[in-house]
Amino acid sequence: MVDWDLAVATATRLARPGPRIGRDEARAAVAELRRHAAEAERHVREYTRMGSTAVAGTPVLVVDRPGWVRANVAGFRTVVRPLTEKLAARRQGGGGGAAAAGSAGAKATGVEVGVVLAFLSAKVLGQYETFAPAELPSAPDSPEGLFDQPRRGLAVPPGRLLLVAPNIVQVERELDVAPHDFRLWVCLHEETHRTQFTAVPWLRDHIQSEVQEFLAQTDVDPAAFLERLREAFGGLPLPGRSGARRGGGEGREAAPSVTDLVQTPAQREILARLTAVMSLLEGHADVVMDGVGPAVVPSVAEIREKFQRRRDRGSGRLDLALRRLLGMDAKLRQYQDGAVFVRGVVDRVGMDGFNRVWTSPNTLPTKEEVHDPASWVSRVIG
Repeated sequence: MVDWDLAVATATRLARPGPRIGRDEARAAVAELRRHAAEAERHVREYTRMGSTAVAGTPVLVVDRPGWVRANVAGFRTVVRPLTEKLAARRQGGGGGAAAAGSAGAKATGVEVGVVLAFLSAKVLGQYETFAPAELPSAPDSPEGLFDQPRRGLAVPPGRLLLVAPNIVQVERELDVAPHDFRLWVCLHEETHRTQFTAVPWLRDHIQSEVQEFLAQTDVDPAAFLERLREAFGGLPLPGRSGARRGGGEGREAAPSVTDLVQTPAQREILARLTAVMSLLEGHADVVMDGVGPAVVPSVAEIREKFQRRRDRGSGRLDLALRRLLGMDAKLRQYQDGAVFVRGVVDRVGMDGFNRVWTSPNTLPTKEEVHDPASWVSRVIG
């Protein structure tokens, strides 16, 4: 389905270089991020009251942009393996012609994935990689001798935290904020995600089962996919066509995202549940970083204000178009909606009451409850 090696090669070739920085300054930034990750872990556990001894078993990798690409491709391979096996079986049944067409298609898709990863590699500040394969960080062996390089190995439990040093340095410069404060602020958000998955052992398996079910529902019939593609694009406001999509609504709607193009009705239901979970996780991380921030990040108010403005405006028309296509605007809404939910619940029942959300999959908020914290409190707390 995807030539992953070609995707990595394409992304690495196209990825923009990071900010200009001297070797000594770069080494200091990488070392500081590692220290902040350890410090942030303690702050997050105290604030959330979600202590977990498993955190120490999950690696923290400070990576550059190519390292982020390689780490994510390894995770993608793990997640989509059931779908690739399904497609491979279909291809084998189609004879040599299908195999040849599949090989050509895999290379084309590999290039397309590489282009997307190159774009994203300059945007991501940090990431808790939930579905990382069993790997350990090696000793730093990047060309500059600065960054961790993901390697095959054995690690229990799965999952790892990535901090993309060049992007963090670039954003702190663009915002003109105190580097020490900004780096700790970013680590607070990302360490919250690591705490979520290590303190709630069933959470990873639950999300993985939802993702696998989503992939299992994928229709591998090319004709069916093309039909959904035509339907998705058929309602776009193109020149000579009314600005309203079918249904008579007014105004121009955004182009469909990649996920919009592949959804079946069953997948939409699964995606609604996943959206609610991701809103919870992202909103919770934002609330924690702002809750801890005033005590340990002196300039947190300035950082939050400037960072939010940057989130809202993007960095240009092309950036905005790609954000819509890749569904990144939906992710930004998850931060906002999830934070409103978390604050709404904590205001009503306190942090211990909110932590009931981590009891089981049944206590996770629905997509509707994310927008109505009182209804979740009524259902779960009583």
